[in-house]
Amino acid sequence: MRRLNSTVVVVVGERAAEVVGSLGSLHNVRAVVRGDRDPAEVTEVVRRSGAMYVVHDADPLAEVARTWEAFFDGDEPTGGLEVAIERALSDLRADRAILPDYYVVLDPEDLPPTRRHWWMGVMAAAAPVRVVPAKASAPDVAEALSGLSAGRWWPQDLASWLRALPRTVPDQPLLT
Repeated sequence: MRRLNSTVVVVVGERAAEVVGSLGSLHNVRAVVRGDRDPAEVTEVVRRSGAMYVVHDADPLAEVARTWEAFFDGDEPTGGLEVAIERALSDLRADRAILPDYYVVLDPEDLPPTRRHWWMGVMAAAAPVRVVPAKASAPDVAEALSGLSAGRWWPQDLASWLRALPRTVPDQPLLT
């Protein structure tokens, strides 16, 4: 897993593609909307960019996040989260995916409780300044980009961290 010269930011949330598409006119920002591209294609575009910031909506941990949420909401079959974790690790090791420097989470207060805990609990605990909440608008995300601060990167032992996720319980009471 290699890091790039650009600062890579993944925007997540219901309106991520729309917001990312509106950021392309910013100075030193390369905005990449996933659209119909597969994640490996987005990774290649990100890798080739020389912009200071590369902002996109193709989260390399999207399937892990989805299955973690479903696992704790009781909707994921046994083993599904573990399979998603191993697939993500394989993609990261093979450089088919790049873990971003930052995640900008759109409107986290509007997310369902388990998904909100994924972003503002699990991910933020792993690297506190690397998960940034913002309103779902291009000006708010642009402001968030201008205020990104340095801090601890993702866990050095990424495999152990990801493999521990089935035991990382949301701090919200789960509804059944």
